[in-house]
Amino acid sequence: MESPAPGARCPVQEQRARWERKRACTARELLETERRYQEQLGLVATYFVAILRAKGTLRPPERQALFGPWELIYGASQELLPYLEGGRWGQGLEGFCNHLELYTQFAANVERSRTILQEQLKKNKHFRRFVRLQEGRPEFGGLQLQDLLPLPLQRLQQYENLAVALAENTGPNSPEHKQLTRAAQLISETAQRVHTIGQKQKNEQHLQRIQALLSGRQAKGLISGRWFLRQGWLLVVPPRGEPRPRMFFLFSDALLMAKPRPPLHLLQSGTFACRALYPMGECQLHRVFGHSGGPCGGLLSQPEELAESYNSRVQDTVGIGQNQGYKGILLTKHGLFMV
Repeated sequence: MESPAPGARCPVQEQRARWERKRACTARELLETERRYQEQLGLVATYFVAILRAKGTLRPPERQALFGPWELIYGASQELLPYLEGGRWGQGLEGFCNHLELYTQFAANVERSRTILQEQLKKNKHFRRFVRLQEGRPEFGGLQLQDLLPLPLQRLQQYENLAVALAENTGPNSPEHKQLTRAAQLISETAQRVHTIGQKQKNEQHLQRIQALLSGRQAKGLISGRWFLRQGWLLVVPPRGEPRPRMFFLFSDALLMAKPRPPLHLLQSGTFACRALYPMGECQLHRVFGHSGGPCGGLLSQPEELAESYNSRVQDTVGIGQNQGYKGILLTKHGLFMV
């Protein structure tokens, strides 16, 4: 059997070389970014958390709500960095996974932290002066406290990307392969939990905003527990008369139609009165445009029979038709309320 010529290219060796280059590049990026991350964590821990504790500018509950487990996260980074500097990636990341719950706790506290910061900057002049003084230090390089507070969640996403890349570019025969694979899995699971927490927080913000827009007793508690998707204006097409603009709020299980209050209303100007709530489980979607693959729109209806007089009025903007025995929700062809 002929052996390959000295100058011949071996695909297996080339692939291994590519893996090693990617692994080295990823390891270097993880080390360099960890150093910078730990430096920024230390700035907040030293110049904010520790000094605020010593000065008593904030009460302990407010300080804890503002920073959450910041110092513990800082300590976890201090434990990890020596392993990375020594090239013990698997052992370092495996040990770091014991601290991942801190990031979940931090994510759950994000909205509370943001609220406390805004309240204290507005009401507490001593805290406001202290924050400005600390942010003016040359060590911060122009960064503000509000820029630094999201750091742990941003870093968690970096941890996930870098740990996965390290695991994928480490050969199965390497003693670190099992450690890196397990660490990448645990970090990814934590990142997913944090993402879910963030989605719930954003949804809660939307629900609070929409609830504030809806006025009247009928609207109280109407959207509680729902998942918000989209909102926008559509035209209601009555059996007689001109179309009327209505605001629609699309949730995961229902579509809410609201009528704008008069702009000169004494107490409720700028709000909406709830006029109808259409459960999505009781509706059917009928395609009206988009059969050729272009921009799509449809008609949600009860019952399935669609009124021809309403179909004849479909143009760029379409709306809801209502009469006896028929309720329909017509979507715009631009996909404003795609379901």
